[in-house]
Amino acid sequence: MTRLATDAASSEALRREADALGPWFHNIDLGGVWTAPDHFLGDYPGLKWRRFASALSADLTGKSVLDIGCNGGFYSIEMKRRGASRVLGLDSDERYLAQARFAASHLGHDIEFRKLSVYDVGALAERFDVVLFMGVLYHLRHPMLALDLIHEHVAGDLLVFQSMLRGSSQVEPVADDYDFWDMDQFERPGYPRLHFVEHSYAHDWTNWWIPNRAGMEAMLRASGFTIESRPEAEVYLCRRAPAPAGAEAVYPARGINGREGR
Repeated sequence: MTRLATDAASSEALRREADALGPWFHNIDLGGVWTAPDHFLGDYPGLKWRRFASALSADLTGKSVLDIGCNGGFYSIEMKRRGASRVLGLDSDERYLAQARFAASHLGHDIEFRKLSVYDVGALAERFDVVLFMGVLYHLRHPMLALDLIHEHVAGDLLVFQSMLRGSSQVEPVADDYDFWDMDQFERPGYPRLHFVEHSYAHDWTNWWIPNRAGMEAMLRASGFTIESRPEAEVYLCRRAPAPAGAEAVYPARGINGREGR
């Protein structure tokens, strides 16, 4: 058998292995064989990654990275390519974890993948230099709780965050307080909003909440993250800061009827 024929046979075998683990949401190049060549968003998430990759350090030597909602492992692999000493990918779906392990192993990257919900990140008992939280928030029934738990338990410094956004891209200043009878701000397009999806969106029943830009930025700040930059329309680089008053994940300080939670 010629080398060309051998290469073709190897590619066919790899194609069958990848297809057996599908369908894939992450289109990953396994060396000429792509995991999702017919992705409805094109080369996703590679296309999005190329729009903000330069905003992250190209050298992550010695850094630890946590990828929450790692899906097929695209971002975990990219972090390892930048030299991160430890990369841990989390997902609650065994199918995605199998894809991620397959892709990382085939590409020769030592990455740990574990089944764990974002609501259980406290069980890790560890803070990471970089936390990735990409394309997860709108799939959660309790998005603010997730951000609070990330801040409280695992974020050490940098949070790389991405969410689908819908509605106005305007952002208006928000007052510290409003009178009970002042309702005009709720009609303005730049006021923070979190749209609730009762049934499904884009044929996906796991899409629960979709913020507008003002809403997303307000949620990040309210959970204790300082927005450092917005290198792509849906991507934020944030630094962990002290949590503001009332940001406790389970028993908020403002509590019920304004009383402190017990």
